[in-house]
Amino acid sequence: MITQDLSIALKHLRQGDVIGMPTETVYGLAGNAFDVNAIQKIYTIKQRPATNPLIVHVGSIQQAETFVKEFPEPLRQLAQTFWPGPLTLLLKKSDRIPDVVTAGSDRVAIRIPNHPLTIELLNQLDFPLVAPSANPYTRISPTNAQQVDLYFGDQIPVVLDGGTCEKGLESTIVGWEEDQAVVYRLGALSIEQLESIVGTVRIRNQCEKVLLAPGMTKKHYSPNTPFLVVENVIEYLQQHPEKHTGIFLTGNEDPDQIAPGFYARLQEMDEMGFDVLIASYLPNKGLGKTLNDRMRRASSK
Repeated sequence: MITQDLSIALKHLRQGDVIGMPTETVYGLAGNAFDVNAIQKIYTIKQRPATNPLIVHVGSIQQAETFVKEFPEPLRQLAQTFWPGPLTLLLKKSDRIPDVVTAGSDRVAIRIPNHPLTIELLNQLDFPLVAPSANPYTRISPTNAQQVDLYFGDQIPVVLDGGTCEKGLESTIVGWEEDQAVVYRLGALSIEQLESIVGTVRIRNQCEKVLLAPGMTKKHYSPNTPFLVVENVIEYLQQHPEKHTGIFLTGNEDPDQIAPGFYARLQEMDEMGFDVLIASYLPNKGLGKTLNDRMRRASSK
């Protein structure tokens, strides 16, 4: 059921159910972060490996502080600048956070989403929410309630409808290692925005075997239609005239302009019956870094 009635969402969350939840980035599959059974439901419904950690969503910095053991000052500056917003911080977790949330890691990914309906939801609960993106594992992240409902149907009792996501890309995940800010997942907050606050940041290998944070698997955000990143769109079309080819991006688009509609456009083209979707990488600056990362993962075997 798709609804804007907050009381229905609250009822289901309090009784241990999993719901679809809007944020400014993408829709999440949300449950009680203290309830191991609810967390296991999320993993099962998403078909997500238990080795892939989840993000905890809270309503305030003060609440976040109660779930972590330490909060490095540079990361606190990022939080004060970009929360609520598309920033997730990877911090040493307190014992209040179950190990199943972090896939056994001693660090927890945590953020304050910037969506009025979700902030109101969080402020009316006496527990935080875990909420990975509301898509089956490796599939395209949803940016509207209808897509969540198409993905999961009656597997979840309710999708809270908050409209179309403003950012349309997942949050950027940042931690602190060896006196430097480290990005574990590129997202809707650009590297340039981070560096304006904490100086030069380092980007971790985005496809590590041990998943330190969500969004680090090699294959992710993928359509059902085969997806290829090519150097030259025109050359590919000339070399493969027999294929019914959909051109997703030519590489000439402005990344910051197309970012909010990126997943919706990919979802739409995935449903158009093409043999293959092709794209070229965008300029590697601003949100171009994030979009290139998403295309790289979508095209991975």
